[in-house]
Amino acid sequence: MSDNKEYKLVVLGSGGVGKSALTIRLVTDNFLEDYDPTIEDSYRKQTTIDSSPALLDILDTAGQEEYTSMQDQWMREGKGFLLVYSVTSRSSFDDISAFKDKILRAKDVDNVPIVLVGNKCDLDAQRQVATNEGKELARQWGCAFMETSAKERILNEECFYQVSVLALQNSAFTPHITLYRLIRFTADIAEKLLSCIFLISGVYSMQRVHYPCDIVRMLKNQVQASTA
Repeated sequence: MSDNKEYKLVVLGSGGVGKSALTIRLVTDNFLEDYDPTIEDSYRKQTTIDSSPALLDILDTAGQEEYTSMQDQWMREGKGFLLVYSVTSRSSFDDISAFKDKILRAKDVDNVPIVLVGNKCDLDAQRQVATNEGKELARQWGCAFMETSAKERILNEECFYQVSVLALQNSAFTPHITLYRLIRFTADIAEKLLSCIFLISGVYSMQRVHYPCDIVRMLKNQVQASTA
């Protein structure tokens, strides 16, 4: 029997962009007409990713700054992120980069699985953000991009599927990257410590002070070359 792999996903964006509508449409196949932007909740959905059983554990975050009790922990633990703006709201598009910055600070890595989502694409008469603007921002970020509609079921499931696939692909590299970061951090500390020990000991010979550091630098270079 195949393992039931769990994907911890986080949905972020300003209030009113349709984060809850996208999530609830996926989980219950119902469209949420009214919502409370202060509510932050999690949902679970059993599905299939790449022909294997998968459990999506989704945090639907509140869109207001004061309601972020779960966000920090989930941003650290999240494996994939949907960054959602509304194509009918210029301000929600302008604010979306701040959510990406939050993720990068929380994760402290650059290769985070992200799908940029322009929701409410069915409301074309009210559109304030062109499709090409979303595509260009996604190109700059190096992430996937979709325009969706929870109401009309346009690419609703697909955006969650896409970020899950990206999370699956990314997980194969995570142990290698984590080991590299640990070795690099340890080498930096060792370099500083060895320099301090030699200086405090009163040994001022440049050759003796820098020789241990040169060894550490050589090891760091080898690690960087092996992970390039």
